Amino acid sequence: MPHRITALTDLAPTASGSRPAWLASDGEGAPTGSAFLRMFSGRGQRHLAELELAVHRCERRQGIGTRLLAAAVAAARDDGRRSLLAQAEDGSPGDLFLAARGFRRVLALTYARLPLADVDLRRMDDLVRRPHEGYRLVRWEGTVPPELALSFAASRRAMDDMPMEDTDYGTVVWDVDRVRAAADAVAARGDLLHTVAVVRTADGSVVGFSELVVPGDGRGDGTHYGTGVLPEHRGHGLGLWMKAESVRRARERHPELGGLLTDTADSNTHMRAINDTLGYLPTHKAVEYQLDL
Repeated sequence: MPHRITALTDLAPTASGSRPAWLASDGEGAPTGSAFLRMFSGRGQRHLAELELAVHRCERRQGIGTRLLAAAVAAARDDGRRSLLAQAEDGSPGDLFLAARGFRRVLALTYARLPLADVDLRRMDDLVRRPHEGYRLVRWEGTVPPELALSFAASRRAMDDMPMEDTDYGTVVWDVDRVRAAADAVAARGDLLHTVAVVRTADGSVVGFSELVVPGDGRGDGTHYGTGVLPEHRGHGLGLWMKAESVRRARERHPELGGLLTDTADSNTHMRAINDTLGYLPTHKAVEYQLDL
């Protein structure tokens, strides 16, 4: 019997968009594949959709992925989307699948991991204690403190010019409500959000940040969600300063945490240099693909 593609009930839209989904199943109803489509709703990204597609390895080469992709592409087009993004590990079946179906490579990424057991805390302390005239570090867990909320939201534009090569990513527009909603989403799934930020001492405004999400039980691996410094404050070593403090605090506060994960565009030479300095080790490479709708 042919495989069946079933559209799943759409979850309630979130602050970042809606997520229609499809399930592939065999003649006996056993799942064989799935597709999830994230429709971005934020101002500056309403042209964009992002696809996650998977087919069980024993069920590949039967047209399941092609049918799931067709359903997702049709939905994105019907919603007026201009670009569809999808990511695959370099050299994987997914990489070959996307390339054969009209997607084009737009961004190369390197994933890396820092094993926390190997971290030299004395060296991290030295990096954190180096003076940065005119700046100071602040830290918080969960939602940003009220007195920093406005400038923290404004500092998010530090990510606007991160290297994205040919990706039609648009611009993520942040305000205080969105910052709080993002922190609430992390807490709702039981994880812990740790933020290290740099504040300009002259006026107390946030000029850079580094976010780390840790599993709620403090085990496994934490994930860096982003590190950025406003363009007018770059060149002072603030990115390394914040990320070193983030590593140091993770090691001290979560002794059972195994490591920290990060991914960086290959063209982002500055952040790759920071990761190398701190001891992150590459684990694999991935490719961001884009289909122009």
